[in-house]
Amino acid sequence: MTVSTGNLEVIAFLAALALPPTASAAGDYPTVAVVDYVYGCMKANGETRAALESCSCSIDVIASIMPYERYEVAATFRSLGLLTGERGVLFRQSAPAKSADTELRRAQAEAEVRCF
Repeated sequence: MTVSTGNLEVIAFLAALALPPTASAAGDYPTVAVVDYVYGCMKANGETRAALESCSCSIDVIASIMPYERYEVAATFRSLGLLTGERGVLFRQSAPAKSADTELRRAQAEAEVRCF
């Protein structure tokens, strides 16, 4: 089968229509990080279509406020801060941990206001 130049233009036009008009703010975040956030958010807020939309909006807002590198640091501190006893103290009480957690909490609060 041969494809003419006219057919290629039509295919390109249709493909452009299928793409969203703008990329989401979370476009700089790895897909696995976005999915992980949305999955956890949906578990906490109900596994409904409305929760999916709100949680997707939420990570987009967070991504518009925090670059991925800072989000990753904050999420790591938060995760390691769940360790019990002395092992988790550094990840809960150090100045960098508190600063990162505060930044993430502010971004999440803004996302809550805009999306839920």
